Amino acid sequence: MISFTYLEPASLDEALALLAQHGDQSKLIAGGTGLINLMKQRLVRPSIVIGLRALEGLAGIEEKGELRIGALATLQSLAMAEPIRCSAPLLAEACGHVATVRIRSMATLGGAMAQADPNLDTPPVLIALDAQIVARSQRGERIIPVDRFFTGYYETLLEPDEIVTEIPIPVQPAGSGTAFLKFLPATQDDYATVSVAARVALDGNGGIADARVALGAAAMVPVRATAVETALAGQKADEKIFRDAAALVADAIDPIADFRGSADYKRKMAVVHVRRALAEAATKAKPPA
Repeated sequence: MISFTYLEPASLDEALALLAQHGDQSKLIAGGTGLINLMKQRLVRPSIVIGLRALEGLAGIEEKGELRIGALATLQSLAMAEPIRCSAPLLAEACGHVATVRIRSMATLGGAMAQADPNLDTPPVLIALDAQIVARSQRGERIIPVDRFFTGYYETLLEPDEIVTEIPIPVQPAGSGTAFLKFLPATQDDYATVSVAARVALDGNGGIADARVALGAAAMVPVRATAVETALAGQKADEKIFRDAAALVADAIDPIADFRGSADYKRKMAVVHVRRALAEAATKAKPPA
């Protein structure tokens, strides 16, 4: 049994003060779906656990042009919220695929980002949506693009005294279509063998005006497939270009071999699912009149 002191601040300022005081000796907990498992496996042993559940102001969803999602919003609330389903359906879809309703009702979006597990579903989706991370400390606030946020296996750019407070998602390109594919080896509540998030916007001639492709469970960090995006730019949206561009993802990822498949198998599945995700996203896209 790991012995630790549990603290539950009543305000964000109090939480930031506790982090500044205890630094590396402390860990934040919101839903607990990530940290508790790591503590059970003795991969982390904090002496101070700071609970954030009392900070209700960090659980909201605002839509003022861009979406602004509080870090403590649960995945279940995001799967069901009308602003998310309308303005960021890719996120709603992905959240609805995470584990079980029980897990989704506890797990928070900010917690998923801060945990930085490369197998989670939400990081590649937020990369594909050009989302950002707002991090606060007593020193101030900074904004970090999600595609630069992850630095290593379970590692991010967050400093020990920082809290993820908000995840802004900009207005998406007009008429863009999105797709989220999660290849599962066994049950619906398992980690994916590979997951793909794609966004495609078309021009009036059926060409690809904009594209984003990101993958989970494909490397030590969530991967933005910039080589695929570059290959798609300005091309006609058809099966051939999707197949040719998707083939490039094999060299952009570095999957870990495990019981879900060998590294070579995961590369092949990544290519297949990137192609399928691009085709689905393009089908949903609505070119300008």
